Amino acid sequence: MNTKALLRIVGLAALLAASFPVLSAEEGGLESAGINIRDTASIQRGAKWFVNYCFSCHSASYMRYKRLSEDLGLDEDLVERNLVFADVKLGETMEIAMRPQDAEAWLKKTPPDLSLVARSRGADWLYTYMKTFYKDASGHWNNLMLPNAAMPHVMWQLQGIQVPVWSEHDNGHGGQEEVIDHLTLLTPGLQTPEEYENTVPDLVTFLDYLSEPAKVKRKNIGIWVMLFLVLFAGISYLLKAEYWRDVH
Repeated sequence: MNTKALLRIVGLAALLAASFPVLSAEEGGLESAGINIRDTASIQRGAKWFVNYCFSCHSASYMRYKRLSEDLGLDEDLVERNLVFADVKLGETMEIAMRPQDAEAWLKKTPPDLSLVARSRGADWLYTYMKTFYKDASGHWNNLMLPNAAMPHVMWQLQGIQVPVWSEHDNGHGGQEEVIDHLTLLTPGLQTPEEYENTVPDLVTFLDYLSEPAKVKRKNIGIWVMLFLVLFAGISYLLKAEYWRDVH
């Protein structure tokens, strides 16, 4: 296989890999989170939202406070004052005080650990999920992405209260059925819709970082590895040409 053919195959593989997230987002009706894992400021803000609105029920047991301090460039004292709400040391993991048996008794379900939720669900799913909570006809919280979710809308004070707008659609059997067309804001929250649009990506960026803290370093190393391979391929080709120049 010559060099040109190899480069074409590599380019096609990269193009196909890049298209998979786009296709899955469109097919699932997801909104693009548009997050940037290299945006340290966004991760810092997301950490604030996480510990204030998620951390009372959801652990992040694979993350240590000290690692959070090191990765995000935060002073340890700053982390202790703003992100640590229990009598724990920086070297400990982000565990909640609520015991599983108590959670089962109070909430009827143990809230899952969120360390890897971004890897299992994806950033776009989390982004859409946090934007599509609404109050249903019974007055309970519901969600377009996860109907009848056990989790209430913990950030409703920021976003406000949304309600569904219904419309009739063909059910495919010659009849009509009512489905949710979109959500509308009934009661404004502490943030404007534009501000909440910025808050959710920050939270999702933190969850994405949480799922793989070494992602930024891995991607940076990957770039240098690819550059090395390209350089090595060029040298190998020139070496091959030199060895076979006099062979007929």
